[in-house]
Amino acid sequence: MSSTTPMIMRQGRTVPWLYVGPALIIMLIFVVYPTLRTTYLSFRNDSDSGWASSDCSNAEDAPCAGVFENYRRAFTSDSGQIALRNTALWLIIMVPGTVVLGLLLAVLTDRVAYGSVAKSIIFLPMAISFVGASIIWRFVYDPNANIGLLNAILKLFGGDAKAWLATSPPGNTFLLIVVGIWVWTGFTMTILAAALRSIPEEILEAARVDGANELQVFFRIMLPHLLPTIAVVLTTMTINTLKIFDIVWVLKGIDTDVIATRMVSELYLYNNDGLAAAYAVILILLIVPVMILNVRRFNAEEAAR
Repeated sequence: MSSTTPMIMRQGRTVPWLYVGPALIIMLIFVVYPTLRTTYLSFRNDSDSGWASSDCSNAEDAPCAGVFENYRRAFTSDSGQIALRNTALWLIIMVPGTVVLGLLLAVLTDRVAYGSVAKSIIFLPMAISFVGASIIWRFVYDPNANIGLLNAILKLFGGDAKAWLATSPPGNTFLLIVVGIWVWTGFTMTILAAALRSIPEEILEAARVDGANELQVFFRIMLPHLLPTIAVVLTTMTINTLKIFDIVWVLKGIDTDVIATRMVSELYLYNNDGLAAAYAVILILLIVPVMILNVRRFNAEEAAR
């Protein structure tokens, strides 16, 4: 190379690996190896003394799936189906709920003089740990009307106190999802508010001058500009929702388990290592496609710039 070539361009092929090497080693030790190990354990029996097929029952009503026995148990057992159903319920309600509510609050707080203060208050739950937020809402749902806020309100209007978290599913799961929406809405609002500020004010003013009302401005100008950011927020919230654990574990009610809490229960409460590993792999398989979609979208946006 020429003597005027910057030093960083004359380092050859070895030196760059010295920069990324430590990060790759950390990834191999703390991400790749645990993932491979967990996948291996998902094909073993609960005591890791043999393959999962060794735990198969000979009963006719419980057919053996061979080394995939742990996955059969995860998908066909009552506890597994409850966890999968509740996870789907979280996805269906929490993901669009946080995004729609966050978008609504981003638009509204952008139009008031005290918008910064309002955004800070709405974002405040994100500064609290999920365990702390769950404990706060445990007091809200407390069956004692002298402690629980909801029951105090019911009592004020002449109603009877209820054991909210002891209600039958899926109502109790919905109460837990409310906590998740309360915590995460501030995050989606902040991201969408930043994207909203990036829309040129001249375009909005021109539309208003041309006679467009506020709904037309929102749906025909703001929303198309926000779609890439909304897509990123949707995928991010999907990943966060799939991994939900703290809220469900602390506010555990009747049949409110999700995949993550079921995995921990099988591992630490029942010592079913193989089944717990199968739940972990199922969770990974659900998250990875969303992550790939997010990365592809990000790369497409970078290429378009």
